[in-house]
Amino acid sequence: MELEKLARRLGAAIQQDKVYLDFQTAMKNNEEDTALNDLMGKIKLLQMSYQHEASQETPDEKKLEQYNNEFQGLYAQVMTNENMKAYEEARQAVDDMMNYLTGILALCVNGEDPETCDPRAHAHDHNCGGECSSCGGCH
Repeated sequence: MELEKLARRLGAAIQQDKVYLDFQTAMKNNEEDTALNDLMGKIKLLQMSYQHEASQETPDEKKLEQYNNEFQGLYAQVMTNENMKAYEEARQAVDDMMNYLTGILALCVNGEDPETCDPRAHAHDHNCGGECSSCGGCH
């Protein structure tokens, strides 16, 4: 099937793109960041404690509030970690790239010229931000 071959070639090209390579580097840096992983482990334990308490017949609201406050503090620490910030930026760049590419494909399926169609131009026409999964206005 020719389309499948083309899709696989596109996949290989994506894996060579700087946006993808930066994302892979950011993931690796996150995995190797022991301080970040410790924080993530604490968050998971805290979430389990919260869920356990919330599932009780009469949950202790003070405990739930305490867990929530601890979670907020840990989450803030995670999100200020330099490796996590770089990861989030790289993840967003990959998401943007994929939304753009799938937007081109969607426009082509709707009969637009594959050489000139631009999903960003259509996003402005429909005020949808470029994410076509919930739209339908780019017919």
